[in-house]
Order: sequence, then structure tokens, then C-alpha cells
Amino acid sequence: MAKQRKIIHVDMDAFYASVEQRDFPELKGKPLIVGGQPDSRGVVAACSYEARKFGIHSAMASSRAYRLCPEAIFVRPRFDAYKEVSNQIREIFWRYASEVEPLSLDEAYLDVTYTESFNGSATLIAKAIKAEILAETGLTASAGVSYNKFLAKIASDMDKPDGLYLIRPEQGQEFVNKLPVGKFHGIGPATEAKMKNLGIHTGNDLRQKSLAELTERFGKSGQYYYNIARAIDERPVRSSRIRKSLGKETTFAEDILSVPELTNILLGLAEQVLESLNKHDMQGRTVTVKVKYADFQQVTRAQTLDRSIGLAELQEWIPKLLARTEAGNKPVRLVGLSLSGFELPVVDEKGQAQLDLLLNSENMR
Repeated sequence: MAKQRKIIHVDMDAFYASVEQRDFPELKGKPLIVGGQPDSRGVVAACSYEARKFGIHSAMASSRAYRLCPEAIFVRPRFDAYKEVSNQIREIFWRYASEVEPLSLDEAYLDVTYTESFNGSATLIAKAIKAEILAETGLTASAGVSYNKFLAKIASDMDKPDGLYLIRPEQGQEFVNKLPVGKFHGIGPATEAKMKNLGIHTGNDLRQKSLAELTERFGKSGQYYYNIARAIDERPVRSSRIRKSLGKETTFAEDILSVPELTNILLGLAEQVLESLNKHDMQGRTVTVKVKYADFQQVTRAQTLDRSIGLAELQEWIPKLLARTEAGNKPVRLVGLSLSGFELPVVDEKGQAQLDLLLNSENMR
């Protein structure tokens, strides 16, 4: 019989904002927003718990965040500082886990199934990890402990900040039954709304649907929803992740209506994406153009070719994809371009973090 898996999901609490409050004590206890300035078209990258009390959250327009809390302090992100702390945290993870799968700078899955420390108690291991993070970085983390990744991730969000939540194997099904579908990792607002229209409000409601019905309604995701409704998630914790796409986007200071201007901007982004791909030995066959209108509605248009995509192909396809949007008829506030559909070399966690940091930091400029 296979050994029962023990998975921990660790998520730093308000990571960017907490690093800022640690490094600049005068910011402690104050509503802090990391991201774009309130007089810009930027967005909130992260915010402190003091700011969250006003209804502020990540991805919110900075101007709206300012209206909700005029006394909030806005600071620009310092990605080098966040990366340094992230590396410290990952070193701690590796002291206890046989596999570590970073999801971003501030969260990761850990497989401690075969860890012998604390007599193999995943809960005590999670406590030790939290304690070492606090001692070595001065920051708090929340941890979820369970027997698969799906439940561990949900558990880490149950008792924030500085929380620790355990879901035992015998508790998994009952926990999922009562959970609102909006709390399920992998179910976003659009899918949640679609499920509610079908009478699916909780995990128990989801479990009543057959695999055939879920597949018909949600395509390939139907199998995933069928499994998680039964508290099943067999995905392993992988120490190296393969990047599926690489892209870049930009938000304009003023909305743009001109299609030629948007085309030139996308071509500029394309050159930057190709440069990044070349640095990491990547070649894509699918190009995706993303357009966000002034009313915040967003669309993507993609094309897959039978060959690797270079600048010539992008010069041909960017105007065609843009023509399949309402650009030219509706003002546009943001465009993005990404390439995907390629075989990638396995990137170790340091290289992955550097690549993520490169893209994230450029997007914040």
C-alpha cells in the first residue's frame, strides 16, 4: 500500500508589503500599498492587512485604492529585495522537504511524506518552518497541511495571517462538501458564476454532477472539477517547473484608439519577448494578443503556426489578431503579447525566479 502523502503549502503573509514594513519600520501599522502611484494608471501589486480593511486588494486600480483609503501610503515595488527574501525562504523549505515546487516568490508546495523530522509529523514540520522563517526573515507565513496539493493550498488561506490549518484524510470529503465553489483553487469568478447558474454552490453540489456532465459543461477542466469535488488531487509536487508561455504587457498613460499605434506597441513588446525567449533557448509556435479596453473588459486572440515563430511571423500575425478585436472602435488601456506552445528546458527554481522577476519587474515599470 502506498504511503499516505503529506503536503504543505506555505504562503507568505502580504509578502511585498510585509517586506517593506520590515525594512522601513515607520510603515508598520499603516495602510501600505505596493504598486503604481494613485495618480497613475497602475495597479496594486500587494497591500498590507491595514489597507485590506478598506476593501483594497491586489490587481485593483491604484486610483480606486486611493479613493477607498486616501491616507494609504503608496510605494514602488523593490523586486530585488523580495527575491532575496524568497531565496532565504526556499533554503528553509529544503531543510525539511524532499520536493519543493515554488509557485511564485512568496508561496510553494512542499512534499514532506518521507521527512523524518518530528517523527514525520507534517503539522510539526510546518510549525518549524514557520518559526524558522520568522526567526531568519522577521516575516510571518501561513501554512496549510493535507494529503494533496488542492487541500493544502486551500488550508493555507483558512487562518491568515500567521496561520496553520490541517485537513486530515478523514476530513477531506466533509471539508470539500461544505466549501463554497468560489473558494476552490482553480475556479475563478467566471466559472463560479457559470456553476451557480447550474445550481452548483458548494462542493457537495459539485459532487452530484457526473463526469460526463462536467466535461460537457466545462471541457477538459471537467475532470479536474470532478476529482476535487471528491477531495482527489494526484498531482505530484515537482521541484522543477516547465514554463508554458512567456509574455509581456503594458498599460498606457492614456487610452489608445489608433490601431496602427497599438500595432507598433505590440511589435515592440514582441521584440522584447523574442529577446527573452532567445536568452532561455525557447521557441514558440503559438502567439497570443491580449487587449484590455478602457471599460476593463479583456479579450485574447491566438494563432498557432506549424513552425517556430520569429519576428517576421509576428509582423504578419499581430495585425491579423488585433483585427479580431474591437481595437479601433473601443479605447484600449492595455495590450499584451505572449508566445507559447514550445518545448522548454527544465528551469531550476533559481532560474525560474529570475525569469519571473525579470518579467514582473518590467511589467511594473
